[in-house]
Amino acid sequence: MTALFALATSLLWGLADFGGGLLTRRVPALTVVVVSQTIAAAVLGAIVVATGGWSEAGPRLWFAFAAGLAGPVAMISFYKALALGPMGVVSPLATLSVAVPVGVGLFLGERPGLTQAVGIAVAVTGVVLAGGPQLGGGAVQRRAILLTLVAALGFGTVFALIAEASTTVTGLFLALFVQRLTNVAAGGVALCVSVKRGAPALPRGGFPWASLPALAFVGLAD
Repeated sequence: MTALFALATSLLWGLADFGGGLLTRRVPALTVVVVSQTIAAAVLGAIVVATGGWSEAGPRLWFAFAAGLAGPVAMISFYKALALGPMGVVSPLATLSVAVPVGVGLFLGERPGLTQAVGIAVAVTGVVLAGGPQLGGGAVQRRAILLTLVAALGFGTVFALIAEASTTVTGLFLALFVQRLTNVAAGGVALCVSVKRGAPALPRGGFPWASLPALAFVGLAD
């Protein structure tokens, strides 16, 4: 069952990456982060109320708060990397984020079995095969690679922190809700600062209402 959930998560994350990458080519990355995370926070808040998740509140939520601070940095870096570099390189390279929770698990004494070790090796090989030729050919800007690595570190940190933020399903919903609220607050502050410096918050045509379903999916799946 764990493997099934992991595969489903990978699929949703990949679709969200694709959708987020396309959106940031038309809408500023900070706006995508703030709007998508606001929608996700509203949905998760409703789920928390419906499931009674408030009863799971406790000190562990500080991990979710920390994840909410790391999340916007990772998402903005990732979306900017997608705008600069080819998606076929950026997306696979960003999956190196799994190295963070794996490293944390090893540090805490966890040891992967043979199947898990083979899976990790296959995943790393896939990253090299998917993006290696273009990386080696110099076709990708160094800035895009650097932003992708920052995003990978940020995403991995979020995964590790959320894993520590809850021990039950209802607690997970609450942790994700706190994380999304923090995402919105941190992203909103960054967006205000960006606008004050003269950067646009919206494309020239105004808010892309037709993209709202895609923004909702990105916010919930990321």
